[in-house]
Amino acid sequence: MERQGERLLVAQNGVYLEIVRPWVRLVRKLGGYDHKTSIPYGDMAEETALHCGRLPVELIRQFADMAMAAYPKETGAWIVWNAATHLFRLVPVTIREHSESHLRYDRPCLSTDDVLLVDCHSHGPSPAYFSPTDDEDDRYDVKFAFVLGNCVSPVPSMALRLCAKGIFEPVEPVPSDWYRAVRRKELS
Repeated sequence: MERQGERLLVAQNGVYLEIVRPWVRLVRKLGGYDHKTSIPYGDMAEETALHCGRLPVELIRQFADMAMAAYPKETGAWIVWNAATHLFRLVPVTIREHSESHLRYDRPCLSTDDVLLVDCHSHGPSPAYFSPTDDEDDRYDVKFAFVLGNCVSPVPSMALRLCAKGIFEPVEPVPSDWYRAVRRKELS
């Protein structure tokens, strides 16, 4: 696809979803065929092409600082990428309500060339994981979702996944430089 959007691709080996955003192009298989049918097309393969480059680890550090400041409550932010300048930045969300186990927020308003890259939220004292609420919230977007848990631990827990219109793919392991960026010295 030459421009942003989504489309279904019918191939000899199944039906695929192609997604194009300024920062990524994804092709994911949605399903195969129950019957041997003559399809006049070739095979497809799953693909991922990141166009934005590597995320600056300092933004993970900044989010960890936000999580510590909000502790024990949850907090959230977006890491956005500007398609014109190719710069990344952390944008705090507007919190409507939050507790140790709950976060409701309004999505940030972004400028024309800004795109959501990573949707971040913390779990305060709890471990990092994706809840059924997260699954519901993430199923419409194309982004990475990131959870920082055990926020006062010397090494907080982390969960990261790629979200592509209801397809969730864990990123394991989380990049080691992210752990180094949030590592805290133990209090004596």
